[in-house]
Amino acid sequence: MDTIISQILSDSSSLKSALASNAQFVDSVGQAAEALFSVASAGGTVYACGNGGSTCDAMHLCEELVARYKRNRPGIRAMHFMDPSFLTCWGNDFSLEDAFRRAAETFCTEKDVLIAISTSGNSKNVIHAVHAAKSKGCRVIGLLGRDGGALRPLIDIPIVVPASATERIQEAHITVIHIWCELLETRYGLAAS
Repeated sequence: MDTIISQILSDSSSLKSALASNAQFVDSVGQAAEALFSVASAGGTVYACGNGGSTCDAMHLCEELVARYKRNRPGIRAMHFMDPSFLTCWGNDFSLEDAFRRAAETFCTEKDVLIAISTSGNSKNVIHAVHAAKSKGCRVIGLLGRDGGALRPLIDIPIVVPASATERIQEAHITVIHIWCELLETRYGLAAS
């Protein structure tokens, strides 16, 4: 058991160390933080969507922005597309594959940003949401995995974790989310004075 625990911790740490040394990855995370700040300071909304564990990441991001990360500050407008009554209504009447698209076309505007999260980069419902958001003039940031999949060329700022293990990709995604929160609360002056 100890060997398995140590291996998992080592694998996770090695991936994050490699990402920290990847200038393109670090630059993409910074560009995304700038975009989030621009949207937040202009009164826009950060939207987020994903499936499974990525759903949880989308919800985690939104609660950190609306409530707080580590410091008291004004709330940042953020909303995920995981409302269960909407999803079950749309899924029952139409298709879960189109549910995020419906949310994006309903809410997203040119003042907003959509965070599209997919560890494979190929989630059809997330792809549909990206198309809908972009048709509304909404900028899109992607938290992706592997090679970025079909989503990569559709995204304005793709952040791709080049790993094959879903759990390692998710661990990197939540770290990126925490980096954004840190930057928004400190470097960009959103922390309470």
